[in-house]
Amino acid sequence: MTDKTLVTWHEHRVQRPRGCVIWFTGLSGSGKSTVANCVDELLHQSGEPSFVLDGDNVRHGLNASREILEPTFGSEYAERFGLGFSAIDRQENIRRIGAVAELFCDAGLLTLTAFVSPYRLDRDSVREYVCSRGTKSDFVEVFVDTPLDVCESRDPKGLYKKARTGEIKGFTGIDDPYESPLHPEIKLAGGTDTPENLAQQVVAYLRSIGKLRN
Repeated sequence: MTDKTLVTWHEHRVQRPRGCVIWFTGLSGSGKSTVANCVDELLHQSGEPSFVLDGDNVRHGLNASREILEPTFGSEYAERFGLGFSAIDRQENIRRIGAVAELFCDAGLLTLTAFVSPYRLDRDSVREYVCSRGTKSDFVEVFVDTPLDVCESRDPKGLYKKARTGEIKGFTGIDDPYESPLHPEIKLAGGTDTPENLAQQVVAYLRSIGKLRN
């Protein structure tokens, strides 16, 4: 049995106003990343500190796959720390992002995350983690509610086509479930409105809860 890891939380000497975590969730192709980047642009233009954590981008580094890690770190390391798309790997993917997003929030950033995050329990766990360190308003769930047929017609990465032919297994919305948020702070009609209009709705909500400084 390994020794228990002994760690201690150290309080910061500098106390900053907290930002918040704006968590975009929805099917692949729903427009999460596009809307999140539109919001980021609007916030940047008005002088608000913000940053986007994008699902695909994060899987190139922090949450890299076994295939990405193995050439540099070896197979044993890659098998232990690399993430795929199984249910447990998705859970760990979201746990890591939640931890990073909370750090950004604590640094005062409006942190926009764009992840399919298909499982309700995983999203609720991040909400609990973030809010336990601040207030209820520190986590804003944004459901980009775009119908499956619209997402599939867009198919920007060709993933739905591969899932339909069986080339990809366990793909959310096809042969793996997507659990829609029950009570999101914001619900966006991703199939019927423009990303720019949807972004304006998010910014208006952030202003209404006092998260914008400018």
